[in-house]
Amino acid sequence: MSRLEDPLQIGDLTVPNRLYRAPLLECAGNGPDAVETLIADLEPGAASGLGLLCQGATIVRPEGGCAAPGMTRVHDPAFVDDLSALTERIHDHGATIAIQLEYGGLRSMETWHAGYRAANPDLTQLAVSRPPWQLRALDRLGVVAYDPDLMTTEQVYDLAADFGRSAGYAVDAGYDAIHLAGANMGIIQQFLSPFYNRRDDEFGGSLAARTRFLELVYDEIRERAGDVPILTKVPAETAAPRAVRRHLSLDDGVDIAARLDAIGFDAFVPVVTSTFWDMSIVRGEYPDRAWGMEGFQDGYAEAFGSRYRARAVAALNRLQARRFEFEPAWNETFCRRVRERVDSPVLAEGGIRERGQMDRLLGANGGQPACDAVGMARPFYAEPRLAARLLDADASSRVLCESCNNCTVPQATGAPGVCRTPEILRRHGELQQQGAYEREES
Repeated sequence: MSRLEDPLQIGDLTVPNRLYRAPLLECAGNGPDAVETLIADLEPGAASGLGLLCQGATIVRPEGGCAAPGMTRVHDPAFVDDLSALTERIHDHGATIAIQLEYGGLRSMETWHAGYRAANPDLTQLAVSRPPWQLRALDRLGVVAYDPDLMTTEQVYDLAADFGRSAGYAVDAGYDAIHLAGANMGIIQQFLSPFYNRRDDEFGGSLAARTRFLELVYDEIRERAGDVPILTKVPAETAAPRAVRRHLSLDDGVDIAARLDAIGFDAFVPVVTSTFWDMSIVRGEYPDRAWGMEGFQDGYAEAFGSRYRARAVAALNRLQARRFEFEPAWNETFCRRVRERVDSPVLAEGGIRERGQMDRLLGANGGQPACDAVGMARPFYAEPRLAARLLDADASSRVLCESCNNCTVPQATGAPGVCRTPEILRRHGELQQQGAYEREES
């Protein structure tokens, strides 16, 4: 039985409490203002009492691999060393910080962003295997554009080493943990998934072989970053369309977590997802306001190829919103099953919005816990200092975020992730005036 305010042990790291900020796209890039942008984005959460902040996905190579505009690259030790200014600010508030490492593969911008492809015509996509027929069909229809670079066994080892190098740089800069982006259709999920992975070497075939890349990344991190806690998302592709017969079942996801637990991973984030980059990641409302805002229309046209194509993407988004309606704590069942199989902590995120719900998931009232910590992402766009309202609060306390997704769609244009819903912004202002986000730090 644990309370939200109780500390949590992840490897050798003591996290002050069990509330964390899940990875978000900060849109900081690598320019001269990148570090200050990250500080402005992440420090309010630490100041408001969060135990752990997970910096959004960062890319381990100097080119390619970004899933969205504005992602930060961490291949350069000099740049990562400058991020010590961020980690120091987080530590000043008694909080801890993890960095999420990623590479997009077939989900990269060179696949879907028309303007980026035009500006970088020589970029290809690292591919675990030849793209499945469903993706090749989308390519022929002009929905996406694939020019895959099928990875040799040597290239797989090289990519794992890049993850290890970036982890080493991050630990030297003061990061407390390494978080691997093992879901959301990035390269790690592409290795794990039988939909993407049709390899015939040591990294393909059985579930054990498909897990081999993550094991190799783990070894590289241990060699280059020592005993730093290593967290990873673990996918189950149960939201895959019916036409996709080869995908990760819930049983597969549980087995992956058990295998990784046995080799030494320090924490797991089970995530029910799809084989495609769709609204299974951000369940909720169709973002009508975001698609209709005139200030973003040129950006949408650049991203998707024309205003006509942008309207087609918006129509598809509307259909997906009907399929992936908001579901409270939608990863709960997966988390419970993983927690039964592993000894390391399980972190739950996805649709967690109320303090009472958090207490139930943690087993604070005597029930069977589903997880050891609870996290949120989009609610921090609306309330950067949200933790001050949830820690030491009663069961009725809940976030302002209504999962309307007006924060997410404009990120396709490179716009920062912020709440754009007037009613939510109004209520946030009222709470701010009432002092709801003030907290006396020890």
